[in-house]
Amino acid sequence: MLNYLKLELERTSMQNPKKGTGIITGANVEIGKEVSIWNYVVIGDGTKIGDGTVIGSFVDIGKNVVLGKNCNIQAHVTISNGCVLGDNVFIAPNSSLLNDKYPKSNFMTPPIIEAGAAIGGGVTILPGITVGEKAVVGGGSVVTKDVSPKTVVAGCPAKVVMTLEQFEAKRETFLAQHKVK
Repeated sequence: MLNYLKLELERTSMQNPKKGTGIITGANVEIGKEVSIWNYVVIGDGTKIGDGTVIGSFVDIGKNVVLGKNCNIQAHVTISNGCVLGDNVFIAPNSSLLNDKYPKSNFMTPPIIEAGAAIGGGVTILPGITVGEKAVVGGGSVVTKDVSPKTVVAGCPAKVVMTLEQFEAKRETFLAQHKVK
Protein backbone atom coordinates (compact mmCIF):
# COMPACT_ATOMS: atom_id res chain seq x y z
CA MET A 1 0.00 0.00 0.00
CA LEU A 2 2.81 2.43 0.87
CA ASN A 3 4.59 1.85 -2.46
CA TYR A 4 1.32 2.44 -4.30
CA LEU A 5 0.85 5.81 -2.54
CA LYS A 6 4.43 6.81 -3.35
CA LEU A 7 3.94 5.96 -7.05
CA GLU A 8 0.61 7.80 -7.12
CA LEU A 9 2.24 10.93 -5.62
CA GLU A 10 5.08 10.80 -8.17
CA ARG A 11 2.64 10.37 -11.07
CA THR A 12 0.45 13.25 -9.91
CA SER A 13 3.34 15.66 -9.33
CA MET A 14 4.75 15.03 -12.82
CA GLN A 15 1.56 16.32 -14.44
CA ASN A 16 2.27 19.84 -13.24
CA PRO A 17 5.27 21.92 -14.30
CA LYS A 18 8.17 22.03 -11.84
CA LYS A 19 9.39 25.58 -11.33
CA GLY A 20 12.42 26.79 -9.41
CA THR A 21 12.91 30.22 -7.87
CA GLY A 22 13.54 33.52 -9.62
CA ILE A 23 11.63 32.69 -12.81
CA ILE A 24 10.38 35.69 -14.78
CA THR A 25 7.58 34.89 -17.21
CA GLY A 26 6.23 37.36 -19.74
CA ALA A 27 2.64 37.74 -20.91
CA ASN A 28 0.83 35.00 -22.82
CA VAL A 29 3.44 32.30 -22.17
CA GLU A 30 2.18 28.75 -22.72
CA ILE A 31 3.87 25.99 -20.71
CA GLY A 32 3.08 22.36 -21.52
CA LYS A 33 2.61 19.39 -19.20
CA GLU A 34 5.47 17.91 -17.20
CA VAL A 35 7.80 20.83 -17.96
CA SER A 36 10.70 21.51 -15.55
CA ILE A 37 12.08 25.04 -15.31
CA TRP A 38 15.02 25.47 -12.97
CA ASN A 39 16.18 28.66 -11.22
CA TYR A 40 16.58 32.19 -12.57
CA VAL A 41 15.07 31.70 -16.01
CA VAL A 42 13.60 34.54 -18.11
CA ILE A 43 10.82 33.62 -20.55
CA GLY A 44 9.66 36.32 -22.97
CA ASP A 45 6.13 37.23 -24.01
CA GLY A 46 4.27 34.85 -26.30
CA THR A 47 6.68 31.93 -25.85
CA LYS A 48 5.37 28.34 -26.12
CA ILE A 49 7.09 25.49 -24.29
CA GLY A 50 6.15 21.94 -25.29
CA ASP A 51 5.30 19.05 -22.97
CA GLY A 52 8.15 17.35 -21.14
CA THR A 53 10.73 20.05 -21.85
CA VAL A 54 13.47 20.71 -19.26
CA ILE A 55 15.02 24.19 -18.96
CA GLY A 56 18.16 24.59 -16.86
CA SER A 57 19.10 27.48 -14.60
CA PHE A 58 20.09 30.93 -15.90
CA VAL A 59 18.46 30.45 -19.32
CA ASP A 60 17.24 33.50 -21.25
CA ILE A 61 14.40 32.77 -23.66
CA GLY A 62 13.26 35.68 -25.82
CA LYS A 63 9.80 36.68 -27.02
CA ASN A 64 7.69 34.51 -29.34
CA VAL A 65 10.01 31.51 -29.07
CA VAL A 66 8.66 28.02 -29.72
CA LEU A 67 10.25 25.09 -27.88
CA GLY A 68 9.00 21.69 -29.01
CA LYS A 69 8.17 18.71 -26.83
CA ASN A 70 10.83 16.94 -24.76
CA CYS A 71 13.59 19.48 -25.37
CA ASN A 72 16.53 19.69 -22.95
CA ILE A 73 17.92 23.21 -22.65
CA GLN A 74 20.83 23.22 -20.21
CA ALA A 75 22.16 26.09 -18.05
CA HIS A 76 23.29 29.49 -19.33
CA VAL A 77 21.69 29.20 -22.78
CA THR A 78 20.38 32.23 -24.69
CA ILE A 79 17.54 31.69 -27.16
CA SER A 80 16.77 34.96 -28.96
CA ASN A 81 13.35 36.32 -29.95
CA GLY A 82 11.49 34.29 -32.55
CA CYS A 83 13.63 31.12 -32.48
CA VAL A 84 11.88 27.84 -33.23
CA LEU A 85 13.05 24.50 -31.83
CA GLY A 86 11.49 21.22 -32.91
CA ASP A 87 10.77 18.29 -30.63
CA ASN A 88 13.58 16.48 -28.78
CA VAL A 89 16.21 19.20 -29.27
CA PHE A 90 19.20 19.18 -26.92
CA ILE A 91 21.23 22.34 -26.23
CA ALA A 92 24.28 22.04 -23.95
CA PRO A 93 25.37 24.82 -21.55
CA ASN A 94 26.60 28.26 -22.59
CA SER A 95 25.21 28.19 -26.12
CA SER A 96 23.57 31.12 -27.94
CA LEU A 97 21.02 31.24 -30.73
CA LEU A 98 21.23 34.74 -32.25
CA ASN A 99 18.62 36.55 -34.35
CA ASP A 100 20.01 39.95 -35.43
CA LYS A 101 22.42 39.80 -38.37
CA TYR A 102 23.14 43.55 -38.31
CA PRO A 103 22.64 44.77 -34.72
CA LYS A 104 20.73 46.75 -33.82
CA SER A 105 18.03 46.38 -36.46
CA ASN A 106 14.31 45.84 -36.51
CA PHE A 107 14.58 42.88 -38.89
CA MET A 108 15.10 39.64 -37.00
CA THR A 109 16.12 36.38 -38.68
CA PRO A 110 16.07 33.81 -35.88
CA PRO A 111 17.58 30.36 -36.38
CA ILE A 112 15.44 27.23 -36.71
CA ILE A 113 16.56 24.09 -34.93
CA GLU A 114 14.75 21.06 -36.33
CA ALA A 115 13.58 18.00 -34.39
CA GLY A 116 16.16 15.78 -32.74
CA ALA A 117 19.11 18.13 -33.27
CA ALA A 118 21.86 18.23 -30.62
CA ILE A 119 23.94 21.34 -29.99
CA GLY A 120 27.13 21.04 -27.94
CA GLY A 121 28.32 23.39 -25.22
CA GLY A 122 29.55 26.90 -25.99
CA VAL A 123 28.07 26.93 -29.48
CA THR A 124 26.99 30.11 -31.27
CA ILE A 125 24.39 29.79 -34.01
CA LEU A 126 24.19 32.90 -36.16
CA PRO A 127 20.94 34.48 -37.39
CA GLY A 128 18.98 32.88 -40.21
CA ILE A 129 20.59 29.44 -39.82
CA THR A 130 18.66 26.17 -40.00
CA VAL A 131 20.07 23.20 -38.13
CA GLY A 132 18.51 20.16 -39.77
CA GLU A 133 16.70 17.23 -38.23
CA LYS A 134 18.95 15.01 -36.07
CA ALA A 135 22.01 17.13 -36.89
CA VAL A 136 24.80 17.45 -34.31
CA VAL A 137 26.84 20.61 -33.68
CA GLY A 138 30.14 20.00 -31.86
CA GLY A 139 30.96 22.00 -28.73
CA GLY A 140 32.60 25.40 -29.23
CA SER A 141 31.43 25.71 -32.84
CA VAL A 142 30.27 28.87 -34.59
CA VAL A 143 27.56 27.94 -37.09
CA THR A 144 27.60 30.33 -40.06
CA LYS A 145 25.81 28.14 -42.65
CA ASP A 146 22.80 25.82 -42.63
CA VAL A 147 23.45 22.32 -41.30
CA SER A 148 21.95 19.46 -43.30
CA PRO A 149 19.88 16.80 -41.53
CA LYS A 150 21.81 13.89 -39.97
CA THR A 151 25.11 15.73 -40.37
CA VAL A 152 27.75 16.45 -37.73
CA VAL A 153 29.52 19.81 -37.89
CA ALA A 154 32.26 21.28 -35.72
CA GLY A 155 34.73 24.15 -35.69
CA CYS A 156 34.91 27.88 -36.20
CA PRO A 157 33.36 28.25 -38.66
CA ALA A 158 31.51 24.93 -38.35
CA LYS A 159 32.19 22.45 -41.16
CA VAL A 160 30.96 18.94 -41.83
CA VAL A 161 33.14 16.43 -39.99
CA MET A 162 31.09 13.22 -40.33
CA THR A 163 27.65 11.73 -40.86
CA LEU A 164 25.23 11.01 -38.04
CA GLU A 165 25.79 7.29 -38.68
CA GLN A 166 29.55 7.70 -38.17
CA PHE A 167 28.96 9.80 -35.04
CA GLU A 168 26.62 7.23 -33.51
CA ALA A 169 29.14 4.42 -34.20
CA LYS A 170 31.91 6.42 -32.48
CA ARG A 171 29.59 7.22 -29.59
CA GLU A 172 28.62 3.56 -29.11
CA THR A 173 32.30 2.49 -29.18
CA PHE A 174 33.19 5.16 -26.61
CA LEU A 175 30.32 4.18 -24.30
CA ALA A 176 31.15 0.46 -24.59
CA GLN A 177 34.81 1.15 -23.72
CA HIS A 178 33.66 2.99 -20.61
CA LYS A 179 30.94 0.45 -19.80
CA VAL A 180 28.18 3.04 -19.95
CA LYS A 181 24.68 1.85 -20.85
